[in-house]
Amino acid sequence: MEYLDIGFRSLFVYLFMMVGLRVFGKSQLSQLNAGDVILLLLISNAVQNAMVGPNTSLDGGIFAATVLFLANYLVKKVMFQNEKVKIFIESESIILVRDGVLMEAEMKKSEISTDEINEAIREHGIEKIEDVKLLILEVDGNISVISTDKNNQTHYSKHRRKKMKHYN
Repeated sequence: MEYLDIGFRSLFVYLFMMVGLRVFGKSQLSQLNAGDVILLLLISNAVQNAMVGPNTSLDGGIFAATVLFLANYLVKKVMFQNEKVKIFIESESIILVRDGVLMEAEMKKSEISTDEINEAIREHGIEKIEDVKLLILEVDGNISVISTDKNNQTHYSKHRRKKMKHYN
């Protein structure tokens, strides 16, 4: 019965963290800055007792970790099979420039400035927004740029948003 309690507590903390990261705008660990990592470490310390309760044994800790691994595995399986769940957890890519035209409503919703867009296109060797066929904010925070010039195509962006918020 004690392990059932640990399992439920661990699962609840896992779901709480998934929702918390979604609400506060992080969908991928690669988007975390130093402050975010510190916050996660402190949260993990804060919720440790909530997961294992009075059982501080090695077995209790391993059981809690096993529940977390299984929960993560199942969430990934469900995301792969259900597009709505995937969109809820990871959001969707957002087109910010189409055929040289800024999508201002999408930029505002994504909290991306024209300066950030200009920086991203310069990193891709493109001089003007008018030369951009598509500029996409990817689900992982990267910005992909497709040029109208077939000879000036880059396939990988090192440009990463410093903060990422998702809105539905």
